[in-house]
Amino acid sequence: MATFPLRPRRRPLPDPRILIGVVLVVASALGTTALVSALTRSVVVYRAAHALVAGERVTADRLVAASVRLGDAQGLYLTGPLPAAGLVATRTVAAGEVVPRSAVGTSAELATATVVVDLASPLADGVGAGTDVDLWSAPRLEGAQERYGPPVVLVNDAVVARVPTSSGLIAGGREDAVEVQVPRDEVAALLEAQADGSRIAAVAVGGTR
Repeated sequence: MATFPLRPRRRPLPDPRILIGVVLVVASALGTTALVSALTRSVVVYRAAHALVAGERVTADRLVAASVRLGDAQGLYLTGPLPAAGLVATRTVAAGEVVPRSAVGTSAELATATVVVDLASPLADGVGAGTDVDLWSAPRLEGAQERYGPPVVLVNDAVVARVPTSSGLIAGGREDAVEVQVPRDEVAALLEAQADGSRIAAVAVGGTR
C-alpha cells in the first residue's frame, strides 16, 4: 500500500488588529513614561539669598542654587552659569524666590531704552531692524505754526529695533514711525523734542548689525 507524506499544517496568521493594538499600547506606555520623566526631572535654578531690588548687581554670592521640578516652565527661570560680571536686577525679587529670567538683565541691556519716534519724513530704503541711525531734530520756532529752526543731531547712533507697519483706515494720514534703542540718558531729550512738536528724522549712518 502506497503512503504519501503528510502536508505540513499552515500556522494561522495573527489577526492584524491584534498587532495594531499591541503597537498602540506600547506607544502609549512609552509616551506616558517620557511625559512623567519630563515632569519629574529636576533642574538647578537660583533662589534669591536676600531680597533683590531693581538696579542691584546680582552675583553668585547673592543667589542660592536649588534643585526643583519645573517641567515645561524651565525656560522661564534663571539657570546655568552666571556671566563673570554678574547680572542686574530689573525688578524686586523676594528673598527665597526662584529668580525669573525676566527679572534680571545685563548692564548693556539696561543701558538703553526702546522708544517709538514719530518721524517727519519717511525712512530711507533699506533701513530696518538693526540699522544704526542718527536722530536729527528741527525745533519748532516759538510763536510759529509751521516754521522750524536749523536741524541738529539729537541722538547719535540709535539702533532701529522695529519699523511698525502703518495702521488705520488712511495710512497716509499719520506720520511715519520707527522704534529705536537709545541710551537711557538721552530718552528725556528725545521725548521732550516730540512733545514740543519738533520735526525728527532718522538718518542711516551704517549697515545693519
